[in-house]
Amino acid sequence: MVLDFVAWGVKLQAYSEMETVYRTNLVLAELGLDGIVDGQTGNTERSLSELTTLLLDISDKTPDERWQLDVMRARLLNIVTPTPDRLQSNFEKLYAQSPEKAVAYYYDLSRAVEDVKVADIQKNIAYEATSDFGDLEITINLSKPEKTTAEIKAAAAAPKAAYPPTALDYTNEGYAGSITQAPRATHRFIRESLQGQTWGWHYSPYAYFGEHAIFVDFERETMVINQATFENLLTIVERYPMYFVGSNADLPIVGGSILSQEHFQGGRHVFPLMKAPTECEIPMPAFPDIRADIVRWPMTTIRLTATDKEKLVAASEFIREAWQGYSDDRLDIHATSERGEQQHTVTPIAMKRPGLYVMYLVLRDNGTSAEYPEGIFHPHPDAQHIKRENIGLIEVMGLAILPARLKDELGDVEAFLLGEVGIEQVAEGHRPWAEMLAREHTVTPDNVHEIVQQAVGQVFAEVLTHAGVYKYDASGREGLKRFIAHLTAAGK
Repeated sequence: MVLDFVAWGVKLQAYSEMETVYRTNLVLAELGLDGIVDGQTGNTERSLSELTTLLLDISDKTPDERWQLDVMRARLLNIVTPTPDRLQSNFEKLYAQSPEKAVAYYYDLSRAVEDVKVADIQKNIAYEATSDFGDLEITINLSKPEKTTAEIKAAAAAPKAAYPPTALDYTNEGYAGSITQAPRATHRFIRESLQGQTWGWHYSPYAYFGEHAIFVDFERETMVINQATFENLLTIVERYPMYFVGSNADLPIVGGSILSQEHFQGGRHVFPLMKAPTECEIPMPAFPDIRADIVRWPMTTIRLTATDKEKLVAASEFIREAWQGYSDDRLDIHATSERGEQQHTVTPIAMKRPGLYVMYLVLRDNGTSAEYPEGIFHPHPDAQHIKRENIGLIEVMGLAILPARLKDELGDVEAFLLGEVGIEQVAEGHRPWAEMLAREHTVTPDNVHEIVQQAVGQVFAEVLTHAGVYKYDASGREGLKRFIAHLTAAGK
């Protein structure tokens, strides 16, 4: 098994055949073994993950806690993972042949060395749900391992670590891990230069879609949406035309979970937003070479299409600035708070199509009110039993990332609908919803799961509607017309 394991490093281009003895001894030292078993062939027929598990089973080192086993596993895999400079060199050589070859190599490598947690990701519950805006994608996130009670207590008692400063930071590359921070021994970045600054990207360990990539600014600048953002997004899709790339908004409530470090997300996936039809075209007299459309989507979205990247950047910044300063009291849309804080921004998403650049701009408003103290354009209380977290980039595009608690809670809802348990067995937040489902459906053992899954999708559609600044009602459509008129007038 040891020789088979070491052979994987050659396959992954981490080193040449000349290093196999050296790497074999590193593996033996890591496992606490005195030597190897006769009869090994040094082939890669078994997966690297399977070999890693087998080797840890025969190791003389037995960790006390699961997190220590995870650290040991990552250290072992690191022996057959290319170093950052070796990976960068391999990637650039393949990129010179084609971007597709380069990303295929990097993605296969990331999965093989468990920087992408393939086995964990497969635990997620994923399906499609119908809505008035087309099929939405639903994921109940079960991929991140739950900590034991002992691990939670130990982590709480451990000193707060200042290094790495965030889970995004480039200092995670090769980090051993601890009881409070995941091991990242096999973690690697592909370096990029964007407008003279160093960025790096890698595949997400707990991916939510195909080839889920994260692009990180090594300068540790706070999240901001401006003209440079649009330039960077379009540069990335120009380099990697097989991927979309987008940014979370840069304001609390409507932004992502980490606003302290500039980063983007991208990958090879066609989201429901990208399939949405055109609702109407927007006149853009200041940009005659730009096609601008309102997309029929619950969150107000402008899609810009152009053949010229620089003109698309300028048009995107024009719309962002127009929205940033725009208010409509009739719809509780305010550019600034009573304290003068900025409340308007956009969630941008870039794509490359043959001969065309595409930019989606989703209008965001993080205002609050007495009725909605958590956010006017945030999941409202009646939907928070399903989704109460911020609506970030991925949800904006129509993929719900729902908490693991729902797996058991929705099972209780199904049992209630079948008459197997009383309403008191259902989590309190779900009870009105569960009783409504009981009234509206004839439930059988054959259809109960589908009924609940589709009902979750309907709630997610409501959540997106809550987050949309212009609703699909008469007042919302009239308000959108007023903003379009403002855009047109500003561009003359």
